[in-house]
Amino acid sequence: MPLRPIALLALLALSFTSLRAATPPPNIVLIISDDHLWSDYGFMGHPTVRTPHLDRLARESLTFKRGYDVSSLCCPSLATMITGKYPHQHKVTGNDPPIPAGMTPAAFRNSPAFDAGREVMSRQLTEAGTLPTLLKEKGYLSLQTGKWWQKHYTNGGFTHGMTQGGRHGDVGLEIGRKTMQPIYDFIAGARTEKKPFLVWYAPLLPHDPHTPPERLLAKYRDKTPSLPIAKYWSMIEWFDETCGELIKHIDDAGLKENTIFVYLSDNGWITHPVTGRYDVKSKQTQYDGGLRTPIMVRWPGTVKPAMSPDLAQATDLVPTLLAAAGLTPAKNLPGINLLDPVAVAARKTIYGECFTHNFVDLNVPSASLKWRWMIDGQMKLIVPHAPNQPKDSVELYDLAVDPTEEKNLAATQPAKVKALAAKLDAWWKP
Repeated sequence: MPLRPIALLALLALSFTSLRAATPPPNIVLIISDDHLWSDYGFMGHPTVRTPHLDRLARESLTFKRGYDVSSLCCPSLATMITGKYPHQHKVTGNDPPIPAGMTPAAFRNSPAFDAGREVMSRQLTEAGTLPTLLKEKGYLSLQTGKWWQKHYTNGGFTHGMTQGGRHGDVGLEIGRKTMQPIYDFIAGARTEKKPFLVWYAPLLPHDPHTPPERLLAKYRDKTPSLPIAKYWSMIEWFDETCGELIKHIDDAGLKENTIFVYLSDNGWITHPVTGRYDVKSKQTQYDGGLRTPIMVRWPGTVKPAMSPDLAQATDLVPTLLAAAGLTPAKNLPGINLLDPVAVAARKTIYGECFTHNFVDLNVPSASLKWRWMIDGQMKLIVPHAPNQPKDSVELYDLAVDPTEEKNLAATQPAKVKALAAKLDAWWKP
C-alpha cells in the first residue's frame, strides 16, 4: 500500500536524522544582511538590483521566500537569531538601554548608565543561551564578525571574534567593507585543528552609511532619479559581491558538501528618495517592509534545492542548525527545524513583536512593547499595545493580494480579527 504523504514526510525526516548521526558535524556559515528590503534581490523579482551571487545561493538552497524576522530592529532581531527565542523571552527588546530623564542621547552614550545598561543586555543574552555555546558540545570553534550589540564577542559564546565591546560592532564592522581576511584566517585555523566551525558574517551592509564604490554607483546613477536610492542599490550589489567571495572561498577549499550556508536579513529597509533615511512601513515598523526576509539553507548533497511557499522565521535557525549538528534542541525553543518536512508542512502560523528603539525597562519586555503581530496562512494581524500606542488601531491584511499592506480589513472582518487575536493572546499576552 502506498505511503500517505504525511507518512512519507516522516520517513524522509527519519532518514535525514539517521544519515546525520553517521557523518561528521557540518561547518556552518551564517550570512546576515543588514537593513535590506525583502524584495531587493534579483531572485525575489527586483527589476534593477543585481544580486548574482545571492541569486545563485537561492537556486542552490532550500529557499523560503516567505521568511520573517520576529522584530524590525537589528539588536533584538540578531539576539533572536543566536538564541532561537523571541525578544520577550530573551529580554533583549531594544538597541539601547533606557535614557535617564533629562539626559540627551549623546550624553547618555558616554555615561556610566549606558555601560551599565549594556552589561544587563549582555547578561540577558548569555542567560538565554546561544548557538555558539551549545555547539561547543560538538567541538565547534566559532567566529563573530560584523554587527554585534552585546559588548565583547565572548558574551555570545564565540570562541573567536572581532568586536571588543563597542556599541554595535566596533572593529567588527570592518568585515566586508574593508576586508574578509579574518574569516579566511579563522577557517584555516579551524581546519588545522580539525574542528567544525561556525562563522557569523553580519557585515554593516547594505546598512548606511551608503558609501558604495564608485564603480558600482555608476551602474545605478541613471536607473533612478534619486541618488539616495541609487546608493542603496549599489550597497546591495557590494554586499552581494562579498557573499560571493565568501561562498567561493568555502567551495574552493573543498568544504562545499560539509558546510551549511544560512542566509537572512536582520530587518527590512525602504530608502526615502530625498533624505536617504528609512521610509515609512520599513525598519522599526510592524509591516512586512521591516519584518520580511528570504531565508535560505544550502547544504549540497543533503538538502534538496527548492523554492518553498511555506513560512519560515528567524526563530528556526537555532533548532535547524542544532539538529544538523547532531544535537537535540531544547523543547522550550519556539522555532522548528526547517529541514524537517513534516514540521514545515504542519506550521501555518508565525508570530512576532516590535518594541521601542531604547528600552523602557531592561527587565520588563511589555514596558517597551509597541505591536504584536501574527501571520496565519496569508492573513496578517497587527495588534498595538495600547499603553504605548494608544492612537493605533488593529490592522488586518490579506498578504496574498496586498503584500505592501495598503488595505486594512479589520473593520470589515471582525470575526477574523477576533479569531486571530485569540491565537495571538494564546502565544503571548502581555
